[in-house]
Amino acid sequence: MSEQENEKSLTSKEREAVEEHGNLSALTHYAIIRREGEEELRRPLVSLWWSGVAAGIGISSSVLVEGIIRSNLGSDHPYLTLIESLGYTFGFVLVILCRLQLFTENTITVVLPVLAEPTRNRFYCTARLWTIVLGANLCGTFFIAAVAMHGGILPTETLAAILEISQHVASFSATETLLRGIPSGFFIAALVWMLPSAKGSEVLVIIMFTWLIAAGDFTHVIVGSTEIFNLVLTGELNIFTALFYHISPVLIGNILGGTGLFAMLAYGQVHEEM
Repeated sequence: MSEQENEKSLTSKEREAVEEHGNLSALTHYAIIRREGEEELRRPLVSLWWSGVAAGIGISSSVLVEGIIRSNLGSDHPYLTLIESLGYTFGFVLVILCRLQLFTENTITVVLPVLAEPTRNRFYCTARLWTIVLGANLCGTFFIAAVAMHGGILPTETLAAILEISQHVASFSATETLLRGIPSGFFIAALVWMLPSAKGSEVLVIIMFTWLIAAGDFTHVIVGSTEIFNLVLTGELNIFTALFYHISPVLIGNILGGTGLFAMLAYGQVHEEM
């Protein structure tokens, strides 16, 4: 899709909204995020792949920092969950501010162009981007899990804490995992929606909502894949159980929350104004 086609695909109201950064109305937010989605759909496959791998590697720092906090505070600390959840935010700050391709961000960003123009080509481009980014994210998290479990670079206490966190995530049933993934997908989509108006406060906004995901014991498919792959690489789970019983339900829940709830609601509130 060329730059000219991209500009034509935005209505005159949307173009004005993108250019006016002084007053970020709902329509302005929609226009900014839709244009970002158009740009993502035009990116080369190789760029998407390596950006997605980098995001998978970067997001794994959430589990690492959680493990470091737990190993230092101890499992019996009365406020362990609230404090440990701050560690969960590190990976999201890294990935979002580095502009890396994280699958759950794309449950809203590239969906808005499809809702505006639901053509066969748009559906194909979105499915292609989702497949590449998800696969790349999982490759990144698997690589980090392998390094963490068998690289000999982590202290024994930190490694034990990471495995405790991973076992807690694996203790959820498939239904629980799916249902806990819906709020998580909604919060990440809401976070993406808020960032254009969070000038100077981006880090705070990211920390607030990703801390809420961890503190609320909700599930995120990419962070969760790091935890599940840890158990695969220590022999506690086989890869098929990991993919179909643990990772796939979270994926469905995140899509339902990000695309099924937030993206549809965000589009619905501006549809008549466009």
